[in-house]
Amino acid sequence: MKIVRVVAAIIIHNNKIFATQRGCGEFKDGWEFPGGKIEAGETPEEALVREIWEELDTEIEVGALFDTVEYDYPTFHLSMQCFFCTVKTGDLVLKEHEAAKWLTRETIDSVAWLPADVALIRKLKAAVWER
Repeated sequence: MKIVRVVAAIIIHNNKIFATQRGCGEFKDGWEFPGGKIEAGETPEEALVREIWEELDTEIEVGALFDTVEYDYPTFHLSMQCFFCTVKTGDLVLKEHEAAKWLTRETIDSVAWLPADVALIRKLKAAVWER
């Protein structure tokens, strides 16, 4: 099975988490954390900085690795490294996504997360809001 290696930014500000809705492709309309594929020669952190700049016109500070999600979709295996991030400069401009929201503990389940993100959401609730 094909393995797709990606990175995702868990951007936190004022106790809220930033989520984006896919605007195209096989998973259009699903909610996820912004990010993308790691290109040859890039570290995961470099890929995440590049992807957020390309997708959201924003410079981020990549913090600690929170989790690595391994998930089998029907046609590929996803390996997604998820990092806590903060915004350095920029306004999170949607260039590729359909929508975005800042979610709280009370609203994080209000969007239709992509399957690979569901287990991550449970872990985030415990790590971010139940400390």
